[in-house]
Amino acid sequence: MRKIIILLILVFIRITGYSQVPESIAATNKKVILQLVQKDTVIYVFRKNGKDPILTQVSKADNRPYIHPLMAPDGKGILTQYRPSHHLHQTGIYWGLKLVNGRDFFMNWRGDYYKRVSANIITGKGQQVKWQTVYDLSDEKGVNCLTETYNWTMQERNGQFLLDLEYRGEAKMDITFGKFYVGGLFVRMPWHKGIDGDIVNAVGQHNTEAEAQRAIWADVGMAIEGRDDMGHIMIFDNPGNKAFPTPWRTDSQLGLGPSRQIMGDWKLGKGETEVIRYRLVVYTGSLTSDQITREWVQYVKEF
Repeated sequence: MRKIIILLILVFIRITGYSQVPESIAATNKKVILQLVQKDTVIYVFRKNGKDPILTQVSKADNRPYIHPLMAPDGKGILTQYRPSHHLHQTGIYWGLKLVNGRDFFMNWRGDYYKRVSANIITGKGQQVKWQTVYDLSDEKGVNCLTETYNWTMQERNGQFLLDLEYRGEAKMDITFGKFYVGGLFVRMPWHKGIDGDIVNAVGQHNTEAEAQRAIWADVGMAIEGRDDMGHIMIFDNPGNKAFPTPWRTDSQLGLGPSRQIMGDWKLGKGETEVIRYRLVVYTGSLTSDQITREWVQYVKEF
């Protein structure tokens, strides 16, 4: 099924010419230099000569790593939310698996679950900057069952932040990841009751209609304090992922994340490593589904 879908996408690209960058996008492409600064447990992303960070990666020794705050590309408004009252376990942009040999690393984020191994800058300055955090996940006896490596790459292109995640999960024992409606990458934007917002996926399904549905991308946008337009974070699935196109979790407060675990149990043998990749595109205003799909195609061409 997955191979058929990838083949159809490649045929679609060839027939429609989606491999071409729209002139309006190409014309606005400017080189932006970013710089990383690390202070204790935090890595900050700055624009060159910028005074305020545009992204903050928090990597405490005994807490699950997370990204918050993440600024809008034009600096007007924060697009992430940390531990909102309706979901205290949600921490901006983060990775949390459910039912790892029965243990819940999505709802739980503290030291009896997560132990930091390292947090390092890989490429500290340039059009692309890279950093890495590594954490051991503890089972109920305190034994490391899974080592998670999060490789992040960030660049700014066409007035958008492009944030690439390469996740590597190395099993330290035989692991079963149990079937559940959520688990993996998750994005929490600053939702509140009555807010104007929407989730839409690549096949045109909205909000809870997109729950557990497979799609090559999904986009969440909502009103942001201090802005007249919407702030958006969209997530691109990668054809190299084993679950591609991955089903999505869409909660009633517009939380969004792809989740292989929706499809059923999956396993890793001791010593095996699972690699999963996504791209997050951070932007403001509005894009049509056609424009988003063009950007997804450009992303796929880079891998």
